[in-house]
Amino acid sequence: MTTLQRRWLRAGNRIGVWMYRTLDGRLSSGSRKVTVLMVTSPGRRTGIPRSTCVRYLETDDGLVVWGTGSGSPQDPDWFRNLRASPTVQVQVRARTFEARARELLGDERDRVWRDVVLAQAPAVQKYADKAGRTIPVALLEPV
Repeated sequence: MTTLQRRWLRAGNRIGVWMYRTLDGRLSSGSRKVTVLMVTSPGRRTGIPRSTCVRYLETDDGLVVWGTGSGSPQDPDWFRNLRASPTVQVQVRARTFEARARELLGDERDRVWRDVVLAQAPAVQKYADKAGRTIPVALLEPV
């Protein structure tokens, strides 16, 4: 990814976060079928809180999020921040709460990827194919 592309991506993220906060997530995805939350966690190098909007799916255990990075060959920064500091702030529309982020690994990750993510959002597979890597999956459990 070029420097210019990264700058545009960061600018777009800042605009999306501002809109999510300002409008309580009402216009977050542009589709009623796609649910988006905002997650805030400390940056793994700076410790400065970083917010980003990500797609999620609800399960009985919590909220499932995944890091396709739009098909990027590396895990997105927000997911790497989750690994470094698993306690996060979550905003789902107007509701905010603290959550514990737990990365799913091995068979558990594969099961959730197949039975939850791909079952409810099959179009996500195109990003996984483009990325050419195992897409990380996490469960956000309200504290």
